[in-house]
Amino acid sequence: MKSKLRILSLFFSAIVLCARTPVCVADDTMMQTNAPVKAELHFLKEGKPDFAELLAPPPLPDSAEQAADMKTVQEVYHATGSNDIAAAYGEKKFNIFNFTPAIGDFFQPGKFPKTEKFFDHVQTDAETVTDTAKDFYKRPRPYTTDPTLANGKLEKSFSYPSGHSTESMVLALVLAEVFPDKHDGIIAIARNIGWHRVQIARHYPTDIYAGRVLAQAIVHQMEKDEKFQKDLAEVKAEIVSAQASGKN
Repeated sequence: MKSKLRILSLFFSAIVLCARTPVCVADDTMMQTNAPVKAELHFLKEGKPDFAELLAPPPLPDSAEQAADMKTVQEVYHATGSNDIAAAYGEKKFNIFNFTPAIGDFFQPGKFPKTEKFFDHVQTDAETVTDTAKDFYKRPRPYTTDPTLANGKLEKSFSYPSGHSTESMVLALVLAEVFPDKHDGIIAIARNIGWHRVQIARHYPTDIYAGRVLAQAIVHQMEKDEKFQKDLAEVKAEIVSAQASGKN
C-alpha cells in the first residue's frame, strides 16, 4: 500500500512540476521516445530521394546563422496580421482542395475519386520522407527555443525540414502537371502555405526553403515510377472528362 501511495505521490509531483515549467506547457517537447510508424510508400522506394545527401544540415544551435534565423521568425511572428494568422491555423490540415482558388470552383471534394485517391498517396509519400528527415536532423522548433513564441496547439514533431512546405509544394508541382495553365497560381498557394508556418512561429525560414528543395526531389523521384505515371494519366483523363461534361 505504501508503495502505491509513493508512486501516486511521484506522479502528481511530476504533474505539478510540468505545470510550472514553460517547456512543459508547450505540446511540443521534442522528446520522441518511440520510433514513428512508417506509412506504406506508393510511388517512392525506401531511401529515395536521399534527403541527407540532398539537404544541408540546419544551422548549428549557437551559431550566428541560427540567431539570424530566429530573429527573422520573431520579427515575422510579431508583424503578422490576423488574416494571415487565421489562414495559417486553417491550414493545420490541408489537401489538394486548398488549391481550388487557383484551379477553379469546379474543383471540389467528392467529384474526382481517382484524383483524390492519387493525391492522397502522393501526399502520404511526401509526409513519410519529411518525417524521416525531421527525426534525423532533430531541430527544435522556434517556440521550443523561444517559449514566448508559443501559441495555440503545438506540434510534437521536429522542425527541419518543414512538412507543410514540402507536402504543399509536392502537391503543387504535381497539380501543375494536371493543370499547366494554372501553374503560377498553384505554386503561389504552396509557397504561402509554407510561409504561413513562419508567421505563426512553427518553422524557421530555412525549414521552409529546405522543404521546397526536398519537394522537387520527391516529385522528380515519383516521376520515375510506372504506377505514378499510370495513375497520373488516369487523373488527367478524369479531369478532362469532368470538364467536357460541363462540371467546370
